[in-house]
Formats: sequence, structure tokens, C-alpha cells
Amino acid sequence: MGIMNYVPKVLDPIPGGKTVVNAIDYIVNWAHANSLWPLTYGTSCCAIEMMSASMARYDIARFGSEVFRASPRQADLFILAGTITEKMAPAIQMLWEQIPGPKYVIGMGACTISGGPFYYNNYSVVRGAANIIPVDVYIPGCPPRPEALFHGLLKLREKIREETLRNPWHEGELDTREFGNRYAEAKKAWEALEKIKDEEMKEAREKFKAENPDYKSTYRPVRVQKEAFPEVPYAPRKLQGLSQTELFHIAQEKCADISVYDQKDSSDEALNALEADTPLDIQVSKENYLSLAEFLKNDPRTKLDYLIDVTAVDWKEHFDVIAQLMSMELGHKVFLRVSLPKDETVPEDKRATSILATVPSITGLYPGANWKEREVYDLFGIAFEGHPDMRRIFLTEDFPGYPLRKDFTHPHMILREV
Repeated sequence: MGIMNYVPKVLDPIPGGKTVVNAIDYIVNWAHANSLWPLTYGTSCCAIEMMSASMARYDIARFGSEVFRASPRQADLFILAGTITEKMAPAIQMLWEQIPGPKYVIGMGACTISGGPFYYNNYSVVRGAANIIPVDVYIPGCPPRPEALFHGLLKLREKIREETLRNPWHEGELDTREFGNRYAEAKKAWEALEKIKDEEMKEAREKFKAENPDYKSTYRPVRVQKEAFPEVPYAPRKLQGLSQTELFHIAQEKCADISVYDQKDSSDEALNALEADTPLDIQVSKENYLSLAEFLKNDPRTKLDYLIDVTAVDWKEHFDVIAQLMSMELGHKVFLRVSLPKDETVPEDKRATSILATVPSITGLYPGANWKEREVYDLFGIAFEGHPDMRRIFLTEDFPGYPLRKDFTHPHMILREV
């Protein structure tokens, strides 16, 4: 507030000065409370409801907050609308530091308040915005409606009007409490209460049974009748491009040892039985993976010139890396699946944080594979030989482990009992 902090010291000793200070407080707080300018920033899905609040149906302009600012230096309200990830937290803290005071924060939605459904079994979500910046008003819900956001604004206005030149705004404190397993604690407390209740009712139950030995409860559970819906017959789709049988025989020209994934045999009868919209899933060896992908891309009969995705599956003893290819001109799809045994030479205590398999990169054929292969490397710990930029894409370089592997653990995760 600058020079305004000295106003009470100057005016209070003067007769009637306190009344003047109170009037200044009223005018300043009235103007501030009715012209809060939010920062244009949405952390996750609750931001959709925040956007709705500014539309004509709800009209946040009634509360003086229609001026969403693109710069934190012109805002005084930070609405955290949705899930906050650990990677997002530093950016939020930086934006908060750039907002000039007096400034305020509204935590909108269950994920912002406590982590919501991501509180358990999750390594990447901040369990409460108050752990990174101070929060003034919480709005529960998943997501809260615009009316709830307006109620939060009204509560914030009440807080602002209580600030005075004698008790000016000051930045709040962070919530530094440790996170616990709330579900397990609540379950334990409930079981203890049930035990006490059971002991208190034990004597009454025994007395009732003695007085009514032939008593049988008349309660019968009522089964809700489910509505029977008519079965919708499957409508086979029209075949686009070459059939699975034709694609398989063309691929065999390059690699004779390929097979169809999850099929007992690769006979024409089995391939002809596949539905028209079922992509051909070819199992290929690591040595032939790159050459087969190049052949299928360049062959004029297949023209698999579009890379849909590169993903992976973690099985118990091996990984599967799947490159999903499509012909933009002809419309058919082929999945190339490579089975990669896990490196058994890595010590058990280091397996969860080590690279356990490698496969050739197809970035030379499909430039779009650059980020897709980096994602597989980041989340599965599978390295791609010949990749031009083999580094993590989502997580920090010092992040321990690979989150989509079955052996992944993290010290910040709180496991919920099933």
C-alpha cells in the first residue's frame, strides 16, 4: 500500500482523524473488492467452469471481474481452477510472485484443494494448492459450477472489506502439514466405532434372542428389475485399402518370419476372419523392425506414410513396443509390434530405475516419432537406438523411475487399499 500505511499514524491523533481513516478504508476496500482482476490462467478442467462464468449466461462482469488479465503484473486475483501437477507448480509460484500485492488466491475444485481423486496412487499431483502458494478462499466441487465461483468471489470480497489501513493485507502462510493416508485413518476410526457399538448392543441382542427364540426378520431385499434393452447388431464397416491377408503377404515378402499377434496361426483363413476395421497387428523381431517399417512405407502397394503413434506395454518378463502405421491415401492400418526381453543383468535393486530394453528408432522414416519415442523412453524406460534427442519429455532428468512400468514406486505416492 506504500504511503497509505502511514495515514493512520498521521490522522489518528487529530480529532476526527479516525473517522477519516475509516472512510478511506471503506472507499478503498469497496473499490478493490468490486474490481478484482483475475489472471488468465487455468490449471485444469475446472477452468471450463471459470470460462463459463464470464459468458453472458452468468456474466462475471456483475462482480467487476470481467477484466481477465494476460499478465500477472496487471492482475490481483489468481483462480487456481483444477488439478495442479508437480511440474506445473514452479510456474504457478513464479506467476504468484509476479502479481503485485495486495493479491488473492481462490482454490477452485477438489483437485486444487487436496488433490481430489489423485490423492492416492499418484506421484505427479500436488495435494493441495496451499502447499505451494497461500490460498484465501476454497470452492469445493468436481467441478464447481459458476454459481459456486461467484459465491467464492463474494466470500473473498468479505475478506477484503475486513482489511484496514491499521491491519493491512499481508501474504498468507503455506500449508506445511504432512500428507497422511486419510482413507486408512477413517477406516480404522470407523472400525473402532463399530466395535464399541457392537459391544454396547451385545447384551441387548442376547436378551432379545432369549425372549424371542423363533423370531425371523421379515425384511427381504428388493431386487431392482433392470430394463432390458434390445441388442444392437454389429454393423460391419466397409474395408478401406488392402485386406489384412493382402497386407500380411506383402509384409512377408520382406520378412518371412513375421506372425500375427495374439493369433494361434497366421493362415489365410484366420486373417480373413478378422473384421474389416481390425488393424493388422504384426509381430516382428527387433532386427527386422526398422527395415520392415521402411519397406511398408515405401512400397507403392501399402504406402504406410502416416505414423499414428508409438507406444509400449509392460509385461512381466518383456516389453512390447508398438508402432501404429496408416496409409493416408488408401486408408488401411498396420501395427508393428516388437517384443523386447528385459535385461536380466541389471541388479534387482536398480531395475526400477534402469533402462531394461532398447529398440531401433524410426525417426528417420517418420519425423513425428521424435516426441512419441521420447514419451515411451520417459514413461517406460525403453531406449531408442539412433534417436537424435533421447531425453525425457515430461519428467525431469533426475526423476527416479519410469511411471508406466509395473515396478514403479515413488516416495510421494500414498497407496490406497483396494
